[in-house]
Amino acid sequence: MNSKLPRTLLLGLIAVLAVPAAVFLAPGQATVIDQNAGLLAPKSEHRFATRLANRFIRSYHYHRDEFNGNMSDRIFEQYLSLLDGNRLYFTAADVADLERYREHLYEALRSADLEPAFDIFNRYVRRVEERTQFALGLLEQGFDFSTDEEYYFDRTELPWASDRAELDDVWRRRVKNDWLLLKLADQEDVDIVETLSQRYSNLNRRISEFNSEDVFQFFMNAYTRSIEPHSAYMGPRSVDNFEISMRLSLDGIGAMLQRETEYTTVMEIVPGGPADMDGRLQPGDRIVGVAQGDDEMVEVIGWRLDDVVSLIRGERETVVRLRVLPAETGLSGPTREIDITRDQVRLEEQAASRDVLEVPSGDKTLRIGVVRVPVFYVDFQGRAANEPNYRSSTRDVRRLINEMQSEGALDGLVVDLRGNGGGALLEATTMTGLFIDEGPVVQVRDSQGRVTLERDREPGMAWNGPLAVLVDRRSASASEIFAAAIQDYGRGVIVGETTFGKGTVQNLINLDEFSRSENARLGQIKLTMAQFYRIAGGSTQSRGVVPDIVLPTPGDPADFGESALEFALPWGEIDPTDFEPFADLSGLIALARDRHELRLQEDEEFVRLAEDLSEWEANRDRRAVSLNLDVRRQEMEKAEARRVARFGHGGPTSPNGLIDEATETDEDAEDEEASDLFLTETGRILADLIEFDRDKHLLAHRSAAASAVPLD
Repeated sequence: MNSKLPRTLLLGLIAVLAVPAAVFLAPGQATVIDQNAGLLAPKSEHRFATRLANRFIRSYHYHRDEFNGNMSDRIFEQYLSLLDGNRLYFTAADVADLERYREHLYEALRSADLEPAFDIFNRYVRRVEERTQFALGLLEQGFDFSTDEEYYFDRTELPWASDRAELDDVWRRRVKNDWLLLKLADQEDVDIVETLSQRYSNLNRRISEFNSEDVFQFFMNAYTRSIEPHSAYMGPRSVDNFEISMRLSLDGIGAMLQRETEYTTVMEIVPGGPADMDGRLQPGDRIVGVAQGDDEMVEVIGWRLDDVVSLIRGERETVVRLRVLPAETGLSGPTREIDITRDQVRLEEQAASRDVLEVPSGDKTLRIGVVRVPVFYVDFQGRAANEPNYRSSTRDVRRLINEMQSEGALDGLVVDLRGNGGGALLEATTMTGLFIDEGPVVQVRDSQGRVTLERDREPGMAWNGPLAVLVDRRSASASEIFAAAIQDYGRGVIVGETTFGKGTVQNLINLDEFSRSENARLGQIKLTMAQFYRIAGGSTQSRGVVPDIVLPTPGDPADFGESALEFALPWGEIDPTDFEPFADLSGLIALARDRHELRLQEDEEFVRLAEDLSEWEANRDRRAVSLNLDVRRQEMEKAEARRVARFGHGGPTSPNGLIDEATETDEDAEDEEASDLFLTETGRILADLIEFDRDKHLLAHRSAAASAVPLD
């Protein structure tokens, strides 16, 4: 790598952020659009930042040699998607008029000509004002909810409205649906009018407050997203938010949010954060209102993402109330309110933890240890200073294994990596070393085509017995490196879902270091500069790690993770490195898979889960909701009846086993761990493997004794 590159931060993970970098919006100083006083226009520092970003992207991006002639088309489509992804503001006539820019945006960007981007944005602002004024006018008329018509809440794949009249009808149905949602929540009509008036007025006001910094960031992210999904531009305010998030020092609820159409959606729950400990807020939930303590709820539909985040953040030990559309009910409602006490995301809660499963196997009970690793963490400063007690996930996992063994012999071990979005590459390597006796772990190929090999150099193993690794579709990056190495070595069985498929490495390049002015801030670019490859040669990119035994989960794996992202880098393959597999477990795994599939048919919990998944599959492609009050109410009652039948009154709010704290009993708390069906089944699978391996000794590696020596 070029030694003249500025100081960078290696990101071998999907960072756990309060706001994803690709959707950061910087508020800056409010700039109200007055068509008579002039429109937003680029500044000189934006042109300079464009030239810098282009230079780095074309020189160092991992995929730079494959930029092709349709980049302008990509940028045009991505920019329109960022501005009006749900096709609620522009008409087909607008898009046809803007087509004059489609073939020229890339060349304009390379020459730092930002006028086309600002022209498109200024038109967007005008269209938002027109639509919100139209919506406010509809509130005076009211609606008839006895008619049979639908509202298409997801218009991303529909054609642009042909003209203003068609768009008027789209908005009539949208406002009618907004009214119906509040009516289903038992609001009176007069209150509904007040709520929606405030919502649409706020939407218009907030769009008008965008400034030139926002426009520049939108356009630069349209550019980076046209290359691949993990490169991004962050403006100065976004950089500040990013650094706060990386320090994990900000008090809040611990949730990763993103903007989807006009909703703020929960993307991930940060392990150890207040939302995680509370258990009621779930990925996929849409936040539609925020209130401070007992204050009045503020509608946030259509708000800028950073403004919503600012409302949710606050002082420690204060309460924030969220009104959400739960993921399981979608946009058909109803909403529910969740109160969460803000706190600091505690590192201790993100640290590895342990438990022991007692699994019946024949005429005896096996003791299966469980180590849960939410993230691959390490105290880099403590390690560099050679402090004797610095924290790391590898050290903690070794300690937890030793503790469980000191309490009684373990028959097997499960490493639970569900929801683990990655972390330090070093930790993925050293943790793999706890289960192999030295050897290569992962190959890293840089943008110059050079391949380096990350190896475990620590002799001995912390655990040399039967091993299972539990993963899901959120297991990414460093988690995939670990799981892939265990699989390639034949060291253990991988159970769960196909993992995310993020096999790339990003670096942050601080453009401020090249600024011509000490006071000007240019922001940063996050650039994909390397790719991971398994020791067997294939990449973890796009395809992820496919489990040896797949647990039943909703949807097609191809619809989730990296492979579902637009312009994701393709899977690739390089030469395998030299390594010695521990065993060929394919025969044992085939036997265990047969027994697992038998349980799927006979186990009561799996039968109920199959029913839930069938219901989900039947509705997952739904893009419209009825605007008939009776139909919607029946749908709500049916969904509630299913939930009560499955969980009982006051039980878990979703099929993941989470308990509603308001009604949780001591007995419920004791049984909460038992409700984790997938972990229990992984223990059963490992017990089956141990039974089948009784005479073969493939699961336990006998040539290297387990070691309790701490890593340096």
